[in-house]
Amino acid sequence: MADARFLIDSNIAIYVLDDAACAPALRIAEFEPGEIITSAIAYAEVMHGIPLAQTKAAQALFDVVEVREFDTVAALAYARLPFRRARFDRLIAAHALSLGVTLVTNNTADFADIPDLRVENWTLPLT
Repeated sequence: MADARFLIDSNIAIYVLDDAACAPALRIAEFEPGEIITSAIAYAEVMHGIPLAQTKAAQALFDVVEVREFDTVAALAYARLPFRRARFDRLIAAHALSLGVTLVTNNTADFADIPDLRVENWTLPLT
């Protein structure tokens, strides 16, 4: 299994669940197993927010996109972040920082003030 390179945010997972042929889904398919992961925090957001009818599709997605536990290294990264109201976003950003991976999200502005965080938006066309 390849080393993790990208951590998908909950909004990217929702894009994929809503449209299996969307740009983020196609990008995910380009990578080796293990290169695309998500945080247990994003997983919780997705599983809490989806309709029951999407549960099987979500399970299939998370069979491909490994869910990583939020551990003490991630917790310490979170403790060093500037305070803002969107705590789930901050936890997910801290998790990406602690793993040294790029965060993939459609809400890049929400993460703009986090030092050293690499962010990509896979909903935009490739240039």
